Parts: sequence; structure tokens; C-alpha cells
Amino acid sequence: MQIRRQTGYWYKQDTEHKAQAVRILNALRDYRAAESAMRRRTRDAMSMGETDLLALRYLLEAESRGQQLSPKDLAVRLGITSASMTSLIDRLVRSGHVRREPHPTDRRALVLRPTPGSDDEVRKTLGAMHERMISAAGNLSKDEADTVIRFLENIRAAVDQIEPSKHS
Repeated sequence: MQIRRQTGYWYKQDTEHKAQAVRILNALRDYRAAESAMRRRTRDAMSMGETDLLALRYLLEAESRGQQLSPKDLAVRLGITSASMTSLIDRLVRSGHVRREPHPTDRRALVLRPTPGSDDEVRKTLGAMHERMISAAGNLSKDEADTVIRFLENIRAAVDQIEPSKHS
């Protein structure tokens, strides 16, 4: 059930232009809430925590690009300590989602690899939803897609307090 708010929290809606902006920001909040709920369902379905699922995603992405990630690489990417990384890897190995393998050129180092079953499990869990998202994005015209991309980049910049995108 989707909740439609008439207000924008602390936003003052003294013009129609501001009211439209508030409706857009409310739609963005609704999307974020739906995405958060989807991530919770995915974590529950895969019996994983948020960081575990994110680590698996990074490992699957690296593997699809033909890259290798070491525990240190993954810890940096996740922003966690090496002690936390060790615990996370132990959990993912125990659950059958990740394997530790010797580094191909440095015998003292390890690389982390997702198991083939992990990719299948993620695809089974998220595949239909990803297809619906691709379909929704694919239904946009080029101009609409450019507008959405520019909007999202500018919103991200506003949140990150960085200079917004200037391209059209």
C-alpha cells in the first residue's frame, strides 16, 4: 500500500513549483522505502546481513569483470576493519556463498570468489525484480531518461554537497 503525503515535512509549499518539487521528493522517498523493504526481504530470503549481502554483490560484480578481490580490497570497499572482514568472510564461507582461494601470483595472499551457487541464488532471488526495473527504465524516451539521470545526479550532489552535474 502506497502512502501519499500532502505535505513535504518541513518543506514550505508556497508556490505550485515548490509543491511539484515536494511531490517529486516524496516519490523519491517512497522509492527508497520500497527499495529498503526489498533489501530486507532479500537479506531474509538469503539469511544474510546487510554487509554480507553487499560484500557478495561486490564479489559478484568483480568476478563478472574478471577481477579478483582480496580480503583487504573488500574491507576497504565496505569500510570495515580487518577483524570485521575476517568475521564476515568466515560467515560467507560457512554459508557456502564465498570461497577463499590462493592468489595466483602471491602465495602469501588470498582472493575471495563467490561460489557458482551464490550467483544463481542472487539471480533467483532478485531476477524478476531486476527485469521489472529494466522494463520501467526501458520505457523512457531518451529525453526522459536524460532528465531522470540528470535529476538523480543532482539529487546525489545535493546530498553529498558536491557540485551538481552540468551536462544536458
